[in-house]
Amino acid sequence: MPTDMGQHLGIPCKCDAGAGALTPHRPERCRETRKGGHVPTAFEPRAQIPDANRTWRAGLLQERRLHSSCQLNHSGGGLDYRGEGVATLTGKHGLFGVPELSCPEGFQEAQDKALQESEQLVQKACSTPPGPETVMIFDQLSDALCRVADLADFVKIAHPDFAFREAAEEACRNIGTMVEKLNTDVELCQSLRRLLADEVVMSSLDPETRRVAELFMFDFEISGIHLDEEKRKKAVNLNVRILDLCNEFLTGAHLPNKIDKHVLPEHIRYNFTAKGNYLQVAGLHADCPDDLVREAAYKIFLYPNAEQLTRLEDLLASRNSLAQLVGYDTFAHRALQGTMAKNPETVTQFLERLSDQLSKRTQKDFEMMTKMKMKLNPQNSKLMPWDHPYYSGVLRAERYNIDPGLYCPFFSLGACMEGLNSLFSQLLGISLYAEQTQKGEVWSEDVRKLAVVHETEGLLGYIYCDFFQRPDKPHQDCHFTVRGGRLRENGEYQLPVVVLMLSLPHSTRGAPTLLTPGMMENLFHEMGHAMHSMLGRTRYQHVTGTRCATDFAEVPSILMEYFANDYRVVNQFARHYKTGQPLPKNMVSRLCESKKVCAAADMQLQVFYAALDQIYHGKHPLKKSTTEILKETQEKVYGLPYVPNTAWQLRFSHLVGYGAKYYSYLMSRAVASMVWKQCFAQDPFDRAMGERYRREMLAHGGGKEPILMVQGMLQKSPSVEDFVDALVSDLDQDFETFFMDS
Repeated sequence: MPTDMGQHLGIPCKCDAGAGALTPHRPERCRETRKGGHVPTAFEPRAQIPDANRTWRAGLLQERRLHSSCQLNHSGGGLDYRGEGVATLTGKHGLFGVPELSCPEGFQEAQDKALQESEQLVQKACSTPPGPETVMIFDQLSDALCRVADLADFVKIAHPDFAFREAAEEACRNIGTMVEKLNTDVELCQSLRRLLADEVVMSSLDPETRRVAELFMFDFEISGIHLDEEKRKKAVNLNVRILDLCNEFLTGAHLPNKIDKHVLPEHIRYNFTAKGNYLQVAGLHADCPDDLVREAAYKIFLYPNAEQLTRLEDLLASRNSLAQLVGYDTFAHRALQGTMAKNPETVTQFLERLSDQLSKRTQKDFEMMTKMKMKLNPQNSKLMPWDHPYYSGVLRAERYNIDPGLYCPFFSLGACMEGLNSLFSQLLGISLYAEQTQKGEVWSEDVRKLAVVHETEGLLGYIYCDFFQRPDKPHQDCHFTVRGGRLRENGEYQLPVVVLMLSLPHSTRGAPTLLTPGMMENLFHEMGHAMHSMLGRTRYQHVTGTRCATDFAEVPSILMEYFANDYRVVNQFARHYKTGQPLPKNMVSRLCESKKVCAAADMQLQVFYAALDQIYHGKHPLKKSTTEILKETQEKVYGLPYVPNTAWQLRFSHLVGYGAKYYSYLMSRAVASMVWKQCFAQDPFDRAMGERYRREMLAHGGGKEPILMVQGMLQKSPSVEDFVDALVSDLDQDFETFFMDS
């Protein structure tokens, strides 16, 4: 941090200034833990739960041994689960029941087995005549690598043991290297190309098999398989460079900034971590009621870092070079292939129309915030970017008297899990059962394992619930695919395995784990991803569960948020953990309506982020610096002024995982809104609609074009205008609730 940083801050101070084709799964949208907010999961019907107010850790979920029809006894690759179900497993156990992973060194063994198996499958693919077996072999190859890579991708983030994290990181790198090699293997590609060129054979394939074959070829093409040898090598080198830059940018995005403590007024220094003569600022302190603290945090945390700026510029340029090398106009054109939006032109149209529809509402929101700031801080009433989160919260609390502490006693983890179980049972015929884990199977003693069981189809898969806070655990809510489902060669189905990772507080001696409304909603959100993984029972691992277009992947999870905010659903489980009293309806109504306060401005901010992402990944070379583009886009799309000597884009970590796709959350929310209003708003427990939802949207995973799945559910083809209208209509206040509670 430059020593002249203080002179750029403009903070009043009495002191002198000082200082690919086989690509593994990515975890579904990590929801950063907010103050006051995330969600839990489900169980057995209420009568079968001994005490919904006991702590979950103490064994709230009922234990259940699997019936013989649900036994896991699959032979095959090195990472298969063994035995008759975890409750009766014998012998040596490792993470997720994988014998090799009883120690960190086991990752090397698992990796070696996967690489050896992949080499054999490559040879088999190259020697097999064109036919459905070609696609099956490619999927086996994908599965062999992903069974290690997906598991390792979770372990490197979440395991409390550094040795395990380090071994998993190394396995990810080595599998990734193999993936890059295979994506540019000409002979392997030719075996698939022969199939796609055979019209007779292709016409005989079922739609899912044809789509999977085309998806594999698409992954080859975006890796530059059609290029000459020299350009292919360049493509490989660019991919490696991009991966390195992504990792470096992610690390830099979360590093704190420091400043000489004498730059800041003495009375606010205690808000930041002291390191000798410096103060460390590790975030925006958006919830702090002191305007000066928020201003200082904003200006210090977002102060430009030259190295991080260079990383971002190199990342954007490298992505553009790779896209153009393999035949696309821009990286955005390459990234949006196969999505609902299909191309950046549609995304831009969507964002512009949404921004137009939001503009008047957003202006009213900013006016309300300005009045509130003037009321609380008359000496400095100009609304600034660091004010938006705080004053919108103040307005919500003032208008609807929303205190999360009033809701927590009604949202014990046990009650929320029970509610989810009841909802899934009524909608989908699914129940969640606790399974006993074996020594070494889980990475923390408070991790719980759920068996997902259908009333007629039996065991569908497993969910490992890593719900509680612990030292060094990422403060994010995520869904990880550990193993994807697929139909095996022997006719048995490989059961999916996922992890839900939350950051919930532990129970206390006097109370179970209690969730804020935000925590409850986030639990429902992540469980939406988990159900997608369980019910996306595709023939091929390559398109299983959540392995689908990014702008469709969030639909099932966001749809669950609508259920979590419906009184009819909440009333089934929200009970005071001491008295058993149900949560009053007017409290649910106030909570739901409070979320609409300043919601237009919140959505406008998301439009700004998405628009910035599109520009950065659009035509290159960029006409201006990334900071100049930020300033211009912020003032045009968002409306609050750019703050000199800040570079928010250097903290925009979503540019890594959601490059050119940040719009996806908005588009997914639009689809979820339409599905809710048309299919579930009248009756959130409608089994017929639940079955349609499974059949049309969940069952296909990524094996069907996303827009076709949406059309099947809505029974019409939605337009950009429909998406925009759905989002904007969600902002309308329920005036009956407003006047009732005023």
